[in-house]
Amino acid sequence: MGQESDGISRREWSTPIREPWNPLIKECLSGIDRHNCRYLMTGDRRDAALAGMLRKYVAELKALIHELEADH
Repeated sequence: MGQESDGISRREWSTPIREPWNPLIKECLSGIDRHNCRYLMTGDRRDAALAGMLRKYVAELKALIHELEADH
């Protein structure tokens, strides 16, 4: 983990383990935003549900990446 000038440890954004997953995570976050906007505009609960599914997927993927980094 890197160190910021204020001494706070921060996780690296681009490690060899994370690198291949970063574009997918970015697309999922964009999808969440898109579904949230549609939900707010239309009230269609399917968009809220799909945004929730994407959030859960990203959270689980990040947990997996953290485990892979800890094992490496």
